[in-house]
Amino acid sequence: MLHFLRTLFGGKSGRPISGDVEPTAQQGLLPPAVISADGLPDLHLSQHLSLHEGFPAMKWAEVESWLSDTESPAAQAHAWEAAEKAWLLHFRQALGPAFQLREAESAMLLSSLDDGVARATLNYMVRTLARVAATLDGLAQIPSWGKDILIVFDDAESYYRYVAHYYPDQGEFAFSSGMYINDGCAHFVTVKADLSAIEPVIAHEMTHSCLAHLPLPLWLNEGLAVNTELRITGGSGSYPGTHELRRKHLGFWGPQEIQEFWSGESFKRTDDGNMLSYDLARLIVSHFASDWETFKRFVLDADASDAGATSARENLRIDLGELACALLEKEPSPPWGPQPQNWEQPSVPPTQRDTVRTG
Repeated sequence: MLHFLRTLFGGKSGRPISGDVEPTAQQGLLPPAVISADGLPDLHLSQHLSLHEGFPAMKWAEVESWLSDTESPAAQAHAWEAAEKAWLLHFRQALGPAFQLREAESAMLLSSLDDGVARATLNYMVRTLARVAATLDGLAQIPSWGKDILIVFDDAESYYRYVAHYYPDQGEFAFSSGMYINDGCAHFVTVKADLSAIEPVIAHEMTHSCLAHLPLPLWLNEGLAVNTELRITGGSGSYPGTHELRRKHLGFWGPQEIQEFWSGESFKRTDDGNMLSYDLARLIVSHFASDWETFKRFVLDADASDAGATSARENLRIDLGELACALLEKEPSPPWGPQPQNWEQPSVPPTQRDTVRTG
């Protein structure tokens, strides 16, 4: 496995992973009514917090507007972290006295987990961020604001009651065991009984976060995220067997579908096209990434406006359409290459990613 990963990611060993953390438990802290920060007027939370199904929802756009009153990046980062912590303390009050807010260097955990499990969970989050940054050698940029947040609900009922706020008012949504919600303040949510199921979601979404500064096409962003996720978690993905997957690929993709892939629209499909899009992105990235330095130049120059086609020609000496045809056992044909003139607009990474995987 290690040999395969070195081949897949160009033999990069990456930076050392951070050591164990000693989390700080925010015991006895009452939810604040006001946030005070240097260089900023007081933020009165009664005007910026609302309740949905009994859980606090911060109006994060208003928090961002509040931060704009100072031009100091350090002051803004400190104030944003204070707002995150204030929101989580209100959330802790809503969940009940068994819950504690624990904090480490780059992560916060709200849960009723035992101390040992809570410490291990925070360690996983801190280590995973370090491993993602090391895996994306030369590409990653760790966000300067905020911490990675995980909320672990005691039961499925409260979990679904909370996540329903982020779904449309009408219709059903899929059952899941973990979710990433990027709605102002990004955070992970899961249920205590399914704690391990959130691990691949954390690795996947931390990858997106570390790539957010680059204008990547969605297929490249997702291909990097899936490969990084599989490398860190050691999983094989929630895909059918190799023979069955090949059969599905060969039967699904055509000139119209491949344009959806290049534009990013196929990642929104609700049929097998969704799973096949993630897998095709994984295959293309793994094919390119065997020469990491060359691949890195391609990624840094890639742009969503043409699905990275220009960068692929200039840095990889590859036509994306011809590569797709080769992987999908089709005869090379111009309609298989990106045709941005026929797209409405390129898609960007989704604001939330649901998972039904169990680790």
